[in-house]
Amino acid sequence: MQTLAGKKILLGISGGIAAYKCAELTRRLIERGAEVQVVMTKAAKEFITPLTMQAVSGRPVSDSLLDPAAEASMGHIELAKWADLVLLAPATADLIARMSAGMGNDLLTTLVLATDSPIAVSPAMNQQMYRNLATQENIATLERRGMHIWGPAAGEQACGDVGPGRMLEPMQLVERCEQFFGDKPLQGKSVLITAGPTREAIDPVRYISNHSSGKMGFSLAQAATQLGAKVTLVSGPVSLATPADVERINVDSAQSMFDNVMDNATKHDIFIACAAVADYRPQTIAEQKIKKTDDSDQMTITMVKNPDIVASVAKLSESRPFTVGFAAETQDVEHYARTKLAKKNLDMICANDVSVEGQGFNSDDNAITMYWKDGKQSLTLASKQQIASQIILTIAERLEA
Repeated sequence: MQTLAGKKILLGISGGIAAYKCAELTRRLIERGAEVQVVMTKAAKEFITPLTMQAVSGRPVSDSLLDPAAEASMGHIELAKWADLVLLAPATADLIARMSAGMGNDLLTTLVLATDSPIAVSPAMNQQMYRNLATQENIATLERRGMHIWGPAAGEQACGDVGPGRMLEPMQLVERCEQFFGDKPLQGKSVLITAGPTREAIDPVRYISNHSSGKMGFSLAQAATQLGAKVTLVSGPVSLATPADVERINVDSAQSMFDNVMDNATKHDIFIACAAVADYRPQTIAEQKIKKTDDSDQMTITMVKNPDIVASVAKLSESRPFTVGFAAETQDVEHYARTKLAKKNLDMICANDVSVEGQGFNSDDNAITMYWKDGKQSLTLASKQQIASQIILTIAERLEA
């Protein structure tokens, strides 16, 4: 079935060991009807030859910005206009860094600057390079500019390390291309998402909060947008860039998040409560900074319960959105998740074990199990972007069930 018939895909290959998979990737794309034009960096040619890529694509490979024959007709500009999608696979840490900096020092980075076509980036590198703060900031920059980040996968790497950084397999990238050009399952739908922590003030300088980074909620917002939804993101205090085309409402306390959600919930088709909302808040907030006293080794703060945001939305009788909750647990995950699903009248709940190192709070990766009344689906450890995409696809399926 030629699911990509007539689509023009510019495949940009940079210098990583995963480049050897690009012959298979090209062949599979062409099988589905796509036209594939390959562009290679100098380093990529050390891993797979232009002759191989020419043979599988049926087109001469472009690899030089300073090719007199091609540039006589401004070849790089023509290539930039030709593509329906620019797919960068593998995208090494070096290529990602150069794109983040806006460099155009070879043909591939120049094409990235010159195209107005959508760009998909499939990271591939050593797990420590992927986790490096510089790489994470560079990827966040590309996401903020509207580029699609496909992967990486986690597992054993060529160097012997185990962790995130593997390029998605060729068929996984083909499926991403098919999803990109296919129907948008949330086209015409609107999604309201909460993300991040809340802060409950004690006095003008102190507050009670938690370790939520907001990454999961922001990834969900990006994934929902990519599947066609109009997204409103109600976020607690986090240092994350707003995903492209997402409307963001910044809040601080649980009460403020509750007020904004209840003002907007009935205007949306789907509500996803991903924020880590404080269950309690101080009954009174001191007007001045509370001073430490020498005559007491203890402080007593009376706490009162915050409103339950997701349960309040689920109780709406009119214009109630499809309501999804999150449960961060440390034990008996399925028991507590299913209890919350029933007690709060949710349509679906996503639960994870935050006691497991390397997933959940302040991590770039996660593992989730989704539960609904008569079923469940588990998602093994992967990047939060990948997990978010699968969650949103499942929500779209459940919405139509």
